Amino acid sequence: MFRCRSGASREVLKATGVGPAAIRSRPALVLRQNPLRRYCPVGAPAFASEKSETAQSNMNASRIAPMALYQEVAERLRQRIYSHELAPGTWVDEQALAEHYGISRTPLREALKVLASEGLVTLKPRRGCYVTEISERDLDEVFSVMSMLEGECARASAMRATDGDLTRLRAIHADLEKAAAADDIDGFFEANQNFHRSLQEIADNRWLLHVIEDLRKVIKLSRHHSLFSDGRLEQSLEEHRDILGALLARDGERAEQLMRHHIRSGRAALARIAVAKADDAPLAAPETEAQAEA
Repeated sequence: MFRCRSGASREVLKATGVGPAAIRSRPALVLRQNPLRRYCPVGAPAFASEKSETAQSNMNASRIAPMALYQEVAERLRQRIYSHELAPGTWVDEQALAEHYGISRTPLREALKVLASEGLVTLKPRRGCYVTEISERDLDEVFSVMSMLEGECARASAMRATDGDLTRLRAIHADLEKAAAADDIDGFFEANQNFHRSLQEIADNRWLLHVIEDLRKVIKLSRHHSLFSDGRLEQSLEEHRDILGALLARDGERAEQLMRHHIRSGRAALARIAVAKADDAPLAAPETEAQAEA
């Protein structure tokens, strides 16, 4: 015999349009003809069909949704800004970008709002959108904050680091030594970033990490790179040796002081490059925003 959720056998017969004899001889036919799909053979788990549908629904709900279009556009623009393909001060041509990516201007504008919240672009009423141009004063203020935050990371890391953490830091420092010996600025920069990220992870303060990451986005807007300053690579390597020594000695106070000095030295190198560039640059009238839009 068959049963349904309400337990009314007559409703089953009525819904299927099949007589009792057919039910006994051809139960599969009943299930195929049942438009309500709420009936199951005696002996099978009650409500099996509904449970299966519920499980499928839960599985669909747990799936990770694909990245929204505006988020993908924001990431592409972010990388173009970091590489200075979209240079600081550049007017963002929304129509040209929309055509380039084959999208409407709606997701593009949503992406620009995201970048504006990160400080990478500036939205100006009736003038459009510009890649943020960071000033020397901005760099002074950002590096001042960075020195305190990274100093705290170094202090906390000296106190928290496990033997495994210290082994990892030694390995990263070996990469720094190798890149410096080969005069590989790109390799040195990557190892340097890895060293600082590792300290932030060891410090295990997600709020500290969040603020540092946001500030580093702003620093990437700078037109210059501190490692291109004469003698900065060697100076940075020596500073890293001292920081690693303090970490291995688990001297939190000294690690903090050395890291602060390291960050301030990076800012000083950027300032030297800016001055040198200004001295070498020919005198020219600054481009106005109207000219940039033309």
